[in-house]
Amino acid sequence: MANLHLDDATLERLEARLGYQFNDRSLLAHALVHRSLVNEADLADEDCNERLEFLGDAALGLVAAELLYRRYPDRAEGRLTHARASLVNLETLGEMGGGLGLGEFVQLGRGEDLSGGRERRSVVGRALEAVLGAVYLDQGLDALRELLNPILIRELDLYGWEGPAKDFKSQLQEHMQAKQDPTPVYELVATQGPDHHRLFTMAVRSGEAVLASGEGSSKQRAEQAAARAALTAMLEAEGRPDVPAAD
Repeated sequence: MANLHLDDATLERLEARLGYQFNDRSLLAHALVHRSLVNEADLADEDCNERLEFLGDAALGLVAAELLYRRYPDRAEGRLTHARASLVNLETLGEMGGGLGLGEFVQLGRGEDLSGGRERRSVVGRALEAVLGAVYLDQGLDALRELLNPILIRELDLYGWEGPAKDFKSQLQEHMQAKQDPTPVYELVATQGPDHHRLFTMAVRSGEAVLASGEGSSKQRAEQAAARAALTAMLEAEGRPDVPAAD
């Protein structure tokens, strides 16, 4: 059975990764209790992190909306809504949490742990939402904004309005097939940062030619960024107006 009590040294390690120190560290510990542990340990429903997840989801949405509103004063409501969705979806949150190594700290039931729950983006993403809810309760919206804004800005800078879920790899392959060019191939160029906060650089090639490169918190996201850059360059060279670049 997973440990119900994370010690202070473990929580301090997570605080260091977050760049945030809790006044009430028990909030952080609570945010890490997955429902599967409640089921196995015969705890009460409110002992799991789902209520904090609910709060964190709402607080994240507000911070993201405010950031977009202030950063892009010329964008209409529909485009702001699309951009917010790309920032706060569970896939993106799972990637963010994975970049922090959050799965290492989540308290899971034995069955969930053995089935790979620590690597599951839905588990890690929801745990991140709970942690954000804990930050909000601990020190309020200003503290949450200070923690989140740099992360959200980085997401926007890397992936633009479309977000990392947009399948630029498929678009690039289809475009190149239509031109009868060699199938794009992706290769790892560089890996930077500590294990819990990696930044990958991937290049995309067609035959001997390097088309573009891209960065991301996972190899998959870096491949998508490289594919978008390559597709953007191709469409611009062809005088096409439908360039899939960030706004």
